Amino acid sequence: MERVCPRCRTSSYDKPSLKLLVNVCGHHICESCVDVVFARPTAPCPECGVALRRSLYRAQQFEDPMVEREVDIRKKVLQDYNQLEGDFPSLQAYNDYLEEVESIVYNLCNGVDVEVTREKMEQYRRDHQTFIMKNREKRRQLERLTQQEVREEQQLQELRNRQALASAKGEAREKKRDMQSVIHELVRSLKVAVLLWVVCVLSDGVRETSGGGGGQPRSCCSSV
Repeated sequence: MERVCPRCRTSSYDKPSLKLLVNVCGHHICESCVDVVFARPTAPCPECGVALRRSLYRAQQFEDPMVEREVDIRKKVLQDYNQLEGDFPSLQAYNDYLEEVESIVYNLCNGVDVEVTREKMEQYRRDHQTFIMKNREKRRQLERLTQQEVREEQQLQELRNRQALASAKGEAREKKRDMQSVIHELVRSLKVAVLLWVVCVLSDGVRETSGGGGGQPRSCCSSV
């Protein structure tokens, strides 16, 4: 899909290396335009005029800028609305809470009662500040625990891989030893056969010499 910077109109067709950056408002511009527009740390968005900070620009992850904007808004809302099911007296209370969160995200994404919604969020932040900080710490601990489990699983997998590799090398060495043993046995058998043949030839020569012109001598090699 062709990407186009809405400010300078540069497209990914004309410039395959085009990189679009997006900010919290959900509108994107290319890296070159960010450098031009944000000569200072803050400037208005070229699309909607919202005051933005240059440091908040990041690479666009989704083709649809509205999806990008919703992801950003949802992350910010969930920083404060971070309660879990166990924090509520009933499942119905928890479901009502989730509906409220979705209503807030919808309003902010679609520009519905934005000021009222933000005031509501600020009031919730003031009323539940201690609880919010407590749950944030819980989430950080859970993330650290999850990361530790992931690292341990990776280390365990690496150990399994090394053991499997060592086992495969051991089997290869064992097969090589077996093959060498077979080859040695064949060589030994061949040497014995050659030796017997030589003995027979020498024995026949001796009989022919001692027998003179008598009857036909019997060769011992005929039995080999």
